[in-house]
Amino acid sequence: MTAGFEAQLRAVSLRVTRPRLAVLTALRDHPHIDTDTVIALVREDLPSVSHQAVYDVLRALTDTGLVRRIQPAGATARYEMRVRDNHHHVVCRSCGAIADVDCAVGHAPCLTASDDYGFLVDEAEVVFWGTCPDCVTNRTPE
Repeated sequence: MTAGFEAQLRAVSLRVTRPRLAVLTALRDHPHIDTDTVIALVREDLPSVSHQAVYDVLRALTDTGLVRRIQPAGATARYEMRVRDNHHHVVCRSCGAIADVDCAVGHAPCLTASDDYGFLVDEAEVVFWGTCPDCVTNRTPE
């Protein structure tokens, strides 16, 4: 998969570096993770990488569209590699777990605003909130 990551980086005019490859690997293997988790995973392979280096990599990957940054209300920012498909997320109110939710079947109705005020809408951010199956199962009766 490293060759695929190398090609993706070159396609957006980014140099191929070990920290960039390590961040992409972490995000591929652990979607919807926060920066601290990315840093911990990257340091498993590159122990001397700095916090700032990982922040810089995440910013570059986000700016070029290789990575998407999401931040549900009240939560820390998370990162994922699933980009350019206008999917949404469901978030557990209890544990904070996040899962992808595909846009409605067919065209993307969420991109048709009731009034777009002249904006050219190209993305919609929909967050569904609820309780994940694990938290429902582990919930103690009151």
